[in-house]
Amino acid sequence: GQWQALLSRAQVTGTTDEKTSFYTSMYHLMMQPNNIADIDGRYRGIDDNIHTSPTGEYYSTFSLWDTYRAAHPLYTILNPDKVDAMIQTMLDHQKIQGFLPIWALWGKENFCMIGNHAIPVIVDAYLKGIGDFDAEKALKACVATANLDNYRGIGLYKKLGYIPYNIKDEYNADNWSLSKTLEYAFDDYCIAEMARKMGKTELAEEFYKRSQNYKNVFNPATGFMQPVDDKGVFIRPFCPDDYTAHICESNGWQYLWSVPQDIRGLITLVGGKDRFAEKLDSMFTYIPAGKEDLPIFSTGMIGQYAHGNEPSHHVIYLYNKVRQPWKTQKYVAQVMHHLYFNAPAGLCGNEDCGQMSAWYVFSAMGFYPVNPVSGEYEIGTPLFPEMRMHLDNGKTFTVLASAVNRENIYIRSVKLNGKPYDKSYITHQQIMDGATVEFEMSSEPGEIWYR
Repeated sequence: GQWQALLSRAQVTGTTDEKTSFYTSMYHLMMQPNNIADIDGRYRGIDDNIHTSPTGEYYSTFSLWDTYRAAHPLYTILNPDKVDAMIQTMLDHQKIQGFLPIWALWGKENFCMIGNHAIPVIVDAYLKGIGDFDAEKALKACVATANLDNYRGIGLYKKLGYIPYNIKDEYNADNWSLSKTLEYAFDDYCIAEMARKMGKTELAEEFYKRSQNYKNVFNPATGFMQPVDDKGVFIRPFCPDDYTAHICESNGWQYLWSVPQDIRGLITLVGGKDRFAEKLDSMFTYIPAGKEDLPIFSTGMIGQYAHGNEPSHHVIYLYNKVRQPWKTQKYVAQVMHHLYFNAPAGLCGNEDCGQMSAWYVFSAMGFYPVNPVSGEYEIGTPLFPEMRMHLDNGKTFTVLASAVNRENIYIRSVKLNGKPYDKSYITHQQIMDGATVEFEMSSEPGEIWYR
């Protein structure tokens, strides 16, 4: 009964296989995070003491390196009633251990993966006006976590503006220095956004400045993000095809795009829109000679794009930013139709606590959060002729694409509430207001509908 109620928040018309994939994805998405509090709200905390949760719930199974990208933004649409307790949990966790959760399991920290990605989850909820958590306390917890000098390379990151690859980090067996630099820069941007909205201009400036640190690891000579040592020298030799200890479960191709906070800045860095578009084309078409064995996490490959692991997930949508949306539409349709299917092995990679499925649920609706705290979802291509989302606030958000099928994957025009629409994205506010988005579909790319 409870599952029925949860899953029927979305209603879609499509083939049996498509519907099975879609509802399986929603099910995977909502299997975690898990409430580990007892019925009276008591739970065993990270310090092994018994605490009582003010919300009556205490969440764990936070695979944040994966889920901050799309699973958590999707909870703000589908399960906003759970978001507050998830954030209160993160704040309780920080109060006891001094930093926000990285990867929490059964209420314990397992230090898996990198970044401080509880920060975007908290900031996204705050910017969307969700939850009763204390914003001052939440911002303090985010800043405290982002400023821990003796923790996961942050001191060096603050001092040098990047994490050098030749310094050992006792928290991770892997070095992953390049990836950490890029991910901390995104988390810093999130803090800046929250501080700005709260009127804390100085703090916002400090963290906006830090959010530009991604530029410190870009090597104009190679056109890629590249590991740097503590003297500021780029690693040599460097080949973007290689999977190395400095890049987290990925190679140089896959981490080049990890600047969701400043795609415009990244376009400039790479050499402008044309060069950026060429580089994107290479990402999806370049297959190294010699078919070397790919590591276990590189699955669902289209060229260098690895759908089976998270760092690639937003990259398909970046064509919108260089006015080539038909390529986003082509590749999104390819992934939805070929890398998700109705079978026990119907995913091309690790589910990662709902992120693999969150990509599908968003993309099937026709859009995706490239920057997960922006409140904007870039338009891709819808999967279903009709999709209705029954929201917590009593409204219904509708996506219509009457002519969509496996051939008609290209968008000719977009209407919002019956009027021509001229943006490449829709907003969280429009969804929560119960908008109707209508796509006119075709088997050929159409005019670009956005300004």
